[in-house]
Amino acid sequence: MTQLLRVQNFNVSSDGIGAGEDQTLERPFGHVDPGRLFAWAGATASWPMRTEPGGSRGLDDYMTRDYPRNIGAEIMGRNKFGPVRGPWQGDEWRGWWGDEPPFHTPVFVLTHHERPPLTISDTTFHFVSGDPATVHAQAKEAAQDKDVRLGGGVSTIRQFLDADLVDTLHVVVSPMKLDHGLRLWDSPDDLLDRFHMDVVPSPSGVTHHLFWRK
Repeated sequence: MTQLLRVQNFNVSSDGIGAGEDQTLERPFGHVDPGRLFAWAGATASWPMRTEPGGSRGLDDYMTRDYPRNIGAEIMGRNKFGPVRGPWQGDEWRGWWGDEPPFHTPVFVLTHHERPPLTISDTTFHFVSGDPATVHAQAKEAAQDKDVRLGGGVSTIRQFLDADLVDTLHVVVSPMKLDHGLRLWDSPDDLLDRFHMDVVPSPSGVTHHLFWRK
């Protein structure tokens, strides 16, 4: 069975920005309001943090439901795990997600400062410093024949794209300009040398960009 490295439900603005600058504990996405980027997903019936009945069905809901399908491990950058920079200051910081992280798989956190693994509920975070190919191999082994999700952020996805390791991408483009921040691309056409692309507009106003390797 082929194991894929998949980017799923990754959100960018119409000018390609997926996160803001100056991340802090109070502002995980820096100057960018994540509520604007993620509004399409939060409005769906399948949004996992929904506390009231209702929500939209259709394309956006399908993409939200598809997020965990056949995922056996995740890779993320250190900035997605938290705002701590430099050497770890003890083990007080345990991620943004509280006592029930949403991953339910092994997670490989890229960092220049390795530390022992951290297990919270059914998720174990491994803090690794290898190059993309090495970390990808570790995640594939941990995934036990399932796919590996490349969760972000922007710099991490760019690293794995530059290493030609990504098999599929689903990028959701919101109809808003941010002007500055961490940019995934100047244009989605930047990826067409290596990927096929389908562009599917949603009634919510976002556009789903689907890429698969040529």
